[in-house]
Amino acid sequence: MAARIEDEAPAICGDANRLAAFACMFQARRSARPPDPMIYVDADACPVKDEVYRVADRYGLKTFVVANSWIRVPGSPLIERVTVTDGLDIADDWIVEHAGPGDIVITADIPLADRCIKGGARVLAPNGRPFTTASIGNDLATRNLLTELRDTGQIRGGGRAFTKQDRSRFLGALDGMAQAIRRLGT
Repeated sequence: MAARIEDEAPAICGDANRLAAFACMFQARRSARPPDPMIYVDADACPVKDEVYRVADRYGLKTFVVANSWIRVPGSPLIERVTVTDGLDIADDWIVEHAGPGDIVITADIPLADRCIKGGARVLAPNGRPFTTASIGNDLATRNLLTELRDTGQIRGGGRAFTKQDRSRFLGALDGMAQAIRRLGT
């Protein structure tokens, strides 16, 4: 049987005054909740920034749009532009330093996805495909193989074009991820 707050509060807060004990207990329960998740966007060449802004607004999630150069973001207190200094992987380093358990990272950069997963964040590619602890090893191996094949001239070109279906799949996956984190806490 669950304890009633009136019974629990004096034991936790040490105050016999019912109103003060209730307020103390309410604060203790509220502070025990995990912090709201945040979204980190590897924004250079990200094709789904508008979709991220929509989901962030819908769920009230703080979003950091991280890029190597100035980028336009909506005038919302939930959306913050982070412009890092020029340099290889500086934006990636900023995201890894700040993202943690329960947060969502949006990137197509597989090495960045690997670093964020190791830090406990959930990672989603712009095509809606989640990177997971189970898949990231294979993703890295495939990326490295394709890079080597391109570098030696054995294959040419990049990946396939970004489609409306990719955009739709991303929006659904991000929405589902935000709901799951809110429901489960991480």
